[in-house]
Amino acid sequence: MAFIEYYGCANEDDFEIDSCMTQDERWLANWKSVMDFMEANHRRPSKFIDEERGLRNWWKHQQKLLNAGEMKGERVKKFRELLAFGKVYKHVNQWK
Repeated sequence: MAFIEYYGCANEDDFEIDSCMTQDERWLANWKSVMDFMEANHRRPSKFIDEERGLRNWWKHQQKLLNAGEMKGERVKKFRELLAFGKVYKHVNQWK
């Protein structure tokens, strides 16, 4: 796939992380990253592991937007799908 088709930039010199993506494309990329993470690791992202903290922070921020009614309409359905998938991997305290 050509560079311009994949990133939407004219050439590699213009490319910076997320600089050529729209907000919707970035949101979808984050959504996909969290879904892929849960499919691969069979758990939600952790706030205690540095590599996963960004995914968890994105997830929590989106939850706050949803609860406040500020999330864009087209994202609500996708995020509810993520929440349903994440409910399967919700941490259960096994201490007795």
